Amino acid sequence: MAFLYTIITLVLIFDFINGFHDSANSIATVVSTKVLSPIAAVSLAAIFNFLAFLIFPLKVATTIGKGVINPDIITLNLIAAAVTAAIIWNLMTWWWGLPSSSSHTLVGGLVGAAVAGNGWGSVVYAGVFKIAVFIVVAPVLGMIISYFISVVVIQIVKKHSPFGVDKHFRRLQLLSASAFSLGHGGNDAQKSMGIIWVALIASGQVAKDAPIDLWIVLSCQAAIALGTLFGGWRIVKTMGQKITKLKPFEGFCAETAGAVTLFMATHFGIPVSTTHTITGAIIGVGATKRASAVKWGVTTKIFWAWIITIPVSAVIGAALYYLSHIIF
Repeated sequence: MAFLYTIITLVLIFDFINGFHDSANSIATVVSTKVLSPIAAVSLAAIFNFLAFLIFPLKVATTIGKGVINPDIITLNLIAAAVTAAIIWNLMTWWWGLPSSSSHTLVGGLVGAAVAGNGWGSVVYAGVFKIAVFIVVAPVLGMIISYFISVVVIQIVKKHSPFGVDKHFRRLQLLSASAFSLGHGGNDAQKSMGIIWVALIASGQVAKDAPIDLWIVLSCQAAIALGTLFGGWRIVKTMGQKITKLKPFEGFCAETAGAVTLFMATHFGIPVSTTHTITGAIIGVGATKRASAVKWGVTTKIFWAWIITIPVSAVIGAALYYLSHIIF
């Protein structure tokens, strides 16, 4: 029982780090456009991170709990290895200032630990393939939506003064930032819920068909909200300034596109990366000005971080699983 409590604590720590790491995704645009101070921005994001459970059904939690690896082979040792691998890679990429995906880190850790313990047959390939496809789909969708929103907005405001446009979109950006934070909390917190849920099933505390208890939902939403509140400031600069320079109306377009993408993915139960989504949306906004407005050197480094996240996390997860069996 003590090990189960340790696992739950570990998952909540991962959830906190997820919010801490991904805080930049929610606030980078609204801070870089100087609409809100950093403290006001993370406070707003944290509130909507927490409230997300009131909006979204728990489809993403089910995908993570049963759609990545065979739930019948899940043990507490496996979960511990997977979540620890995810925490390690999240902290490493945070230190390097790279906006990598907490979602894909967790998926990689689960796959690596499962293969180490039970072979390749333990992987639910259809589920992993769907998640892997959205490494490309999520940023491309965010980019396309933000590009078209930006084009429409530019046509609407082109006869208005820059001062008036700036004034109105500073207010509207509060709405778009809130919507994106809602989508962030809805998609990302559910990943931790799914892990705690299968840990309880694996330890025989709940039945396989049991619903996710409210205490799991509230604790995971609170953990990610607290993580967001503390903020991953190293990544804010990369997201908000290094990819392209943003004005308030551009920040509004990027956040709105990101929110739409996250809402759709969460509705269909697909765990996507908020990092990938908002990065694609920011690129889409920058592309409306000219291709050179996007700093492709920085973007290329981000793309490489995305590509290696699942395999590196899988290797770490496998190594930790082997290590746990040597120690215990």
